Amino acid sequence: MWMVFYINLAIMMILLLVGVIMLISMQVVHSSNKNTPFECGFDPKDTARMPFSLRFFLLGIVFLIFDVEVSLLFPLVVSLKYQQTLYIFLGGSAFLLILLFGLVHEWNEGSLSWVVW
Repeated sequence: MWMVFYINLAIMMILLLVGVIMLISMQVVHSSNKNTPFECGFDPKDTARMPFSLRFFLLGIVFLIFDVEVSLLFPLVVSLKYQQTLYIFLGGSAFLLILLFGLVHEWNEGSLSWVVW
């Protein structure tokens, strides 16, 4: 008996969530004036979209990846105090070697150069 109650409750909650999502996601029709950029009543000087350097974005992603990997090295230093040094040295060396191979690959690929020659 309780099983039927919980199944009905689950179905009602799913239907309620689907209904709320459908209400929230209803599209509002905008006029063409709503989609134009507003600049104090004047016609805009430039386009609303600014060009973005893809090389800058890729360099930022590479920096973020290497920054996270370097932050993963900090627990190795702390664990030197509590565990055997050889295993930590081998694990840290393997991690740094993989990190170095990734850095060399990015350098050879030209992802680290700011200006294209």
